[in-house]
Amino acid sequence: MAETIELTVGERTVRLSNPDKVYFPRRGYTKHDLARYYLSVGDGVLRALKDRPTTLERYPDGVEGESFFQKRAPKNLPDWIPTGRIAFPSGRYADEICPTEVAAVLWAANLGCLTFHPWPVRRGDTDHPDELRIDLDPQPGTDYADAVHAAQLLREVLDGLGLTGWPKTSGGRGLHVFVPIRPAWTFVQVRRAAIAVARELERRDPDRITTAWWKEERGEKIFVDYNQTARDRTIASAYSVRPRPDAPVSAPLRWEELADAVPEDFDITTMPGRFARDGDVHAGMDEHPCDLRAALDLADRDEREHGLGDLPYPPEHPKMKGEPKRVQPSRAKRGT
Repeated sequence: MAETIELTVGERTVRLSNPDKVYFPRRGYTKHDLARYYLSVGDGVLRALKDRPTTLERYPDGVEGESFFQKRAPKNLPDWIPTGRIAFPSGRYADEICPTEVAAVLWAANLGCLTFHPWPVRRGDTDHPDELRIDLDPQPGTDYADAVHAAQLLREVLDGLGLTGWPKTSGGRGLHVFVPIRPAWTFVQVRRAAIAVARELERRDPDRITTAWWKEERGEKIFVDYNQTARDRTIASAYSVRPRPDAPVSAPLRWEELADAVPEDFDITTMPGRFARDGDVHAGMDEHPCDLRAALDLADRDEREHGLGDLPYPPEHPKMKGEPKRVQPSRAKRGT
């Protein structure tokens, strides 16, 4: 087993230690296979991560070993990888890596990073998101086909609000839809817009789609996880490898592909061929940022005409103005 090899990545040389270490035992994929995958989709994964503070999901001993999320930049960070300072809801802060070249992705892969979790901001302005991210999460009793149905309805909702969505697989059973926006709104405002979009989607098919935060109220539906737009919540980047036995990846899709594509189509062995043939199908995503005002107007109408205000935040957030009680409905009924 080779102890170290060197990979040329642009003008950089990245050292890969223990390249033959098996990361995905079911398929026999190694750390070297992981690095080669990220090199093959380099332009795409860099487009998704560039200048974004990024949390690293690390599996130093492969998918069957222990893992952890690394939010703060490692102490041995090379001086050519910049960082961005992000503030947590608690008021604490961290300096996270902000990839600006493909070599940074390979450097992180050498640390056992499988999945990259970028913030929806750039390091030049970490308080104003430039992406509205919508997570379509299948609940027990539903599957990927149900997420596709929800995504197709979502596209209609977004179009009606002047928003352009870009879909991708989650790498599991769900779908993510990212909307590039102008960095003119706060996290609170972007989350408010996401709630309005989610509620409109739910109205169009309440039997199959829900915005219910509490699991006991969701039923067999697709949950529109509006809290993925809250500060310090992130979604796996496009092209990220997911920590599952067959090494699936989060695959960017064209809208017309949704009906036929399935998550199993995309892993670290199949995505390089697709990328070589089609390139990054989300390459133009940042060229036309959208305006959130129509979505925020919808939120205002929901509140004014239907009494629909805020929804619960994640538990690690401080209590927010206008937020309803964070009490599980069944417990509230018991008065506990």
